[in-house]
Amino acid sequence: MQHIHTILKAGGQAAVVLPDNVLFEGGAGEVLRKKLLETTDLHTILRLPTGIFYANGVKANVLFFEAKPAAKEPWTKEVWIYDYRTNIHHTLKKNPLKFSDLEEFIQCYNTEDRFHRQESWSEETPEGRFRKFTYDEIVERDKTNLDIFWLKDASLADLDNLPDPDILANEIIENIEESLESFREIMVVINGDGE
Repeated sequence: MQHIHTILKAGGQAAVVLPDNVLFEGGAGEVLRKKLLETTDLHTILRLPTGIFYANGVKANVLFFEAKPAAKEPWTKEVWIYDYRTNIHHTLKKNPLKFSDLEEFIQCYNTEDRFHRQESWSEETPEGRFRKFTYDEIVERDKTNLDIFWLKDASLADLDNLPDPDILANEIIENIEESLESFREIMVVINGDGE
């Protein structure tokens, strides 16, 4: 992340995929987040479910930002977060992520004029996935935590309506098979068999 930030010229834009821990860990992570908020316009975070960019179980985020020249005041004024994670489930084989799954995010992102976005979340629409947070709201959070969520996880709230055991078992089997395949690919690289 630091390397990408240093090679971007003022006005340069980036979208960087990062695991969840970068958004909330202390120490160097906190310093990096504060610096990013101050020296760039970190305008959008896309929260993704597990297994999209990293191995199953690892949640990913895409941070969209624009590099800015040095200034006394922080460049980030507000961060828009799109939660495409809560109550969303994808698997590589049975339910892979498709372009159409992200069409609502693309519409909310508003590439034509991102300064005139509309929140889909409000008190009246608590299931809205697109919400903005001000710079002040973010820096007031413990460790400048960017792991922000507001949607309720239906699987935790409605234990009486869990998927059938055979569906859960098949998802577990699929995840284990995908993990084994990933380990096999790693072993091929380690052993040099793939060259």
